[in-house]
Amino acid sequence: MEHSEENMNARDTEREGSASGSGMVVLAATPIGNVGDASDRLKELLQRADIVAAEDTRRLFDLANRLGVHVNGTVVAYHDHNERNKADGLLDRVEGGATVLVVSDAGMPTINDPGLAIVRRAIERGLAVTCAPGPSAVLDALALSGLPTDRFCYEGFLPRKHAERVQHLRMLQAERRTIVFYETPHRIAESMDDLLDAFGANRPMALCRELTKDYEQIRRGPIAEIRQGVIDDPPRGEIVLVIAGASDEEANAAAPAALSVEELAVLSIDRALDDGLRIKDAIVQVAAEHPLPDGSLPNRKQIYTAVLKIKG
Repeated sequence: MEHSEENMNARDTEREGSASGSGMVVLAATPIGNVGDASDRLKELLQRADIVAAEDTRRLFDLANRLGVHVNGTVVAYHDHNERNKADGLLDRVEGGATVLVVSDAGMPTINDPGLAIVRRAIERGLAVTCAPGPSAVLDALALSGLPTDRFCYEGFLPRKHAERVQHLRMLQAERRTIVFYETPHRIAESMDDLLDAFGANRPMALCRELTKDYEQIRRGPIAEIRQGVIDDPPRGEIVLVIAGASDEEANAAAPAALSVEELAVLSIDRALDDGLRIKDAIVQVAAEHPLPDGSLPNRKQIYTAVLKIKG
């Protein structure tokens, strides 16, 4: 494209792609509950795309009916079980100038939904990919939680099995960022027990359910209180959990104990002997492998001084 075309808006870019013989993949967010959240751009794409790859074709047509639009392109099923096999076939059409619209049942494709395979293959094949943004349960829950939003991590669904869930949560005990999970109604009680064990009774959190729907509810409070609420009044519908990040004290307590300078010196001497390295190179490796609780690296000069003392 000419440099002047870089400033075209996304709609013009999509039209230009089809007209010039160079197609495009468009990931489009669909409403997560309230159909009124559908963007005008989504409505236009549903009508204009040459191919619509939908996670569930029945739900796609239901959405189109509620939006009052007609899907004019070819509709294909594109879900977790076939997305890898179908990606290249769809991209062959893109290469021929088609606009392929990818939609999931709710929210943005690729976020716990199909779409990643076609994005990766499009990048590998040098084909254009863009998105039509919109509703997101993750961001909605985060915004409504009342917890810090400047730094957060999204962990998807909690593991189904108890042992795996416990291990996963232990790995997050020192996480300082706000943490976002998805969970299902039939596992929420067990998950709340594990959250209590992992993060303690007083860690602030929010349980968000049925976001943007008529029965939307946000339960905010310490983990112990939310857990009791789940027992007394089990939540229904789609659930997003937002957990406050660890305080400095909690993070330091959960982090593995830092090795002393003398212990690092011994490891460096052993590494140098075992791998045939210069002692300074061994120190660089050992220091990089054993960060301090705050994420910084041990002082290499101090380790070197300790090495000299050990060697006498």
